[in-house]
Amino acid sequence: MDFNLADIFETIVDVVPDREAIVCEDDRLTYAELEEKANRLGHHLQEAGVQPGQHVGVQLYNSIEYLTTAVACLKIRAVPVNVNYRYVEEELSYLYNDADLVALVVHRELASRAAAVRTEKLKHVVLVDDDSGADLGGLDAVPWDEAILKGSPERGFGPRSGDDLYIIYTGGTTGMPKGVMWRQEDIFFSGMGGGDPAGRPAERPEQIAEQAAGRDPSATFPMAPLMHGAAQLASFICFHWGGKVVLQHKFEPKAALRLMEREKVNTVSLVGDAMARPLADALDEPDANYDLSSLIVISSAGAVFSDAVRDQLKEHLPNIFLVDAYGASETGHQGTMAAESSPEKGLRFTMNDNTTVLDDDLKPVEPGSGVVGRVALKGHVPLGYYNDPEKTATTFKEIDGQRWVLPGDMATIEADGTVLVFGRGSVCINSGGEKIYPEEVEAALKSHPDVFDAVVVGVKDEKWGERVTALVQARPGRTLDPDEVVAHCRTKVAGYKAPRQIYVLDELVRSPSGKADYPWARKTAAALSQ
Repeated sequence: MDFNLADIFETIVDVVPDREAIVCEDDRLTYAELEEKANRLGHHLQEAGVQPGQHVGVQLYNSIEYLTTAVACLKIRAVPVNVNYRYVEEELSYLYNDADLVALVVHRELASRAAAVRTEKLKHVVLVDDDSGADLGGLDAVPWDEAILKGSPERGFGPRSGDDLYIIYTGGTTGMPKGVMWRQEDIFFSGMGGGDPAGRPAERPEQIAEQAAGRDPSATFPMAPLMHGAAQLASFICFHWGGKVVLQHKFEPKAALRLMEREKVNTVSLVGDAMARPLADALDEPDANYDLSSLIVISSAGAVFSDAVRDQLKEHLPNIFLVDAYGASETGHQGTMAAESSPEKGLRFTMNDNTTVLDDDLKPVEPGSGVVGRVALKGHVPLGYYNDPEKTATTFKEIDGQRWVLPGDMATIEADGTVLVFGRGSVCINSGGEKIYPEEVEAALKSHPDVFDAVVVGVKDEKWGERVTALVQARPGRTLDPDEVVAHCRTKVAGYKAPRQIYVLDELVRSPSGKADYPWARKTAAALSQ
């Protein structure tokens, strides 16, 4: 039997049917109830003409319907495709066409945008009514409740394969989004820990349900939007443990803390300071009183905790583990931040055995040599980018008969084997011949007590090629002096890395997952510099 996500899910349902599977604010489903709804939706999509291998867009906020749709698609061998709910019409048009969507499940609040760009291939739409009262924009759609009622509650689906696809569209922080194509068996091992991220990967699919049945139920709270790959993976990891996935429709820090308390959450996954800092600030408030004794781990993927936020969280939650995970949509989980590492001291990660750093000649970097190369993963890797053979060729390489993926992070290997990560090469700033990685400067800026957030980019400069420019947001009620912030930054990083310009904005734009929006930042910084 192959490692197929729908097959695995069904075996878990059979052993823990009465456990809670999903809680989203006041909505709850047991595994048996989630199974029935997913079966019904799966049959409805089949009857609407969705075929194995075809793509179904999921344009939803965090909700029970999101994960139900994902499971339903996997059951019928269709491919759920995450659609960024912040996208405007031009971006949606690109993604609908690039992903070849034939069906879409969309929240009412987002429906008018979907109606404006509906493609010829997009034959069927299911509407989730979110009580927003938003205008549908003429969108022809079947209501969710009607779709669920029409479909059969039984399984009755055909055989599946570990070769069935799972696609994650990247956030597009440095350009338009790309659809990362995974075989389900590969993402199960690389992105979902092989059924047991804390132990040994499963040797056979049935083992996952056996282990889930023997565990006490746990609760995981993926705080990032489910349209972000890390939140999807965290949810499936929780399912594989027979645990409860806790969701919040839209992130709000105080409500999130109350939800963590009520549902006795054990593990939280989020994306760096963009989510961690508002949580820490909520805990700082004089009347804050949350029982978080069940909480064991707060894990960040896609962006690391700054030292300031790490210290702030530890002040209130001294016994929890703060874990900075390393990985990407193209690799899944690769490692965790090494002890005594931080954005200010250098981002050093202990990587798994399939991760290394390759130089410009695609040869492994010698530990301790100081040679900078690209972080690379072998083993269970994606097939490539959907509809993009050119980008596939630059990111996925075959070396001596072994397939590798090199997403673009620049790094070197220290003498002790840890990997020192500098940042994404595509956002690297070249100023006067020196390479400057924004993440390091951003961490220095955010260590200032009055800085809430910061994004650093390069702006064209006749003398230096590019000059380091920072967009910063002050903490509520604070005033920033740009010269004083630069002086503080120079105590943390070398002078040539410190911003030559700082612009204080009321708010910085980030992706829904919390990642920096570098295209927006470059455009904004260039306009302010004129």
